[in-house]
Amino acid sequence: MSVKVTGMARLIASLLVVCLLLPAPARAWGPVGHRLIARLAEADLSPQARAQIAELLAGEADPSLAGIANWADELRADDPDLGRRSARWHYVNIGEHQCGYEAARDCRGGHCVVEAIREQAAILGDRGKAKTERLQALKFVVHFVGDAHQPLHAGYARDKGGNDFQINIDGEGSNLHRLWDSGLLKTAGLDEDAYLKRLQAMPAGVDTAFLTAAAPVQWAQQSCALVLQPGFYPRRAKLDPAYVRHYRPVAEQRLRQGGAHLAQLLNSVLGSS
Repeated sequence: MSVKVTGMARLIASLLVVCLLLPAPARAWGPVGHRLIARLAEADLSPQARAQIAELLAGEADPSLAGIANWADELRADDPDLGRRSARWHYVNIGEHQCGYEAARDCRGGHCVVEAIREQAAILGDRGKAKTERLQALKFVVHFVGDAHQPLHAGYARDKGGNDFQINIDGEGSNLHRLWDSGLLKTAGLDEDAYLKRLQAMPAGVDTAFLTAAAPVQWAQQSCALVLQPGFYPRRAKLDPAYVRHYRPVAEQRLRQGGAHLAQLLNSVLGSS
């Protein structure tokens, strides 16, 4: 028996093909990088913060910070409306301004990673809010602190944070943003657990004695400063192995700092004792 394909069915099939061909959005650090930052932070939580986080995460498929670390990147598929509304919360473009941050210019309406961290941290720390709202804020905070420590999430608007800067690594085409998301880390040849041990053995190199309201600005500016360093943008499309040797330790240090800063923020918001 023949089946007549309706015009609507043909349209749906065509849309599915188009969706499959569309490039996936770049993810800061990639899933493994975000999980590493979350696991680093989890090890440094205060007892009070740990208890509150456990209460908020009760019922999650993976009730850990690592288990929710990539939730904000998965919204595009799981909750398209929230994914669209929060899309600009993952980055701030300050490279064109020599890494100086001005909220009115760089974060109109609060739509950037700096103000998103501040706003979601305030929601997380408000015990008068519903548990569902605080849980969502926790998921955003864990992810956005990671984003703020990926250099190209605080870089140039003109090349979309390195997404438009094409490179070739080991004979395969890529872009600078993707290289920093996951490419540099993959060259180490370590699985997640081994990488965690490697990062935990590194000094955090941050002052965790106190946290100021300006901290998210500072994290973004530190990321931007790396982007503006001579040599951060490769001179040739074909990536020199020396680039990986020089910048992979830098990426690892940003992961280590991201974990320390995330723990610092969570301890401050949820209690330090």
